[in-house]
Amino acid sequence: MTIRPVPLDKSYRLLNHGPTVLVSAKNDNTENVMSASWVCVLDMFPAKLTAVLDKKSFTRQLIEKSQKFAIQVPIAKQAEQVIGLGTQSYLDNPNKLADNHIELFYQDGFDVPLVKDCAAWLICRLIPEEYNQQNYDLLIGEVIGAWADNRIYENGHWKFDEISDEMKTLHYIAGNQFYITGKGLAVKD
Repeated sequence: MTIRPVPLDKSYRLLNHGPTVLVSAKNDNTENVMSASWVCVLDMFPAKLTAVLDKKSFTRQLIEKSQKFAIQVPIAKQAEQVIGLGTQSYLDNPNKLADNHIELFYQDGFDVPLVKDCAAWLICRLIPEEYNQQNYDLLIGEVIGAWADNRIYENGHWKFDEISDEMKTLHYIAGNQFYITGKGLAVKD
């Protein structure tokens, strides 16, 4: 695997298929990761995204203090970790990252933790919008760095038709059930 940069103006392609994601943040020396399904692209120039995170979540508290966060696109072989990170709170279990076998790493120049073995990573600067944050739990982030695993995403395109099911991205439905990204369908002009 090689983690390759993705141009910011093309970073929307990492999320436009609607995957379940992991959200990570750090403040002081405290790191945390949570699962989220309500994350989507907002704009391309500059690249922006939205994330709905409950104001009670510990990760959101870290984001609001640090003003930075990361969005990761996990793959099918990480499904159990995604459930664990989505059902356990750091406030109840400060060891949730270790308990879920989460390994973190950092990209040069960014003090935001990233989860190993994902398909893609986007680091964002929080755009403070107090009204949206308090009334709708909606956070807006400007993408300031983006990368992808070249086995899964390369040259601006997902390689879902070429990879094994365990390497495909997840789509959460409910009740611990996911679907994985399926076969592509190309339509001619």
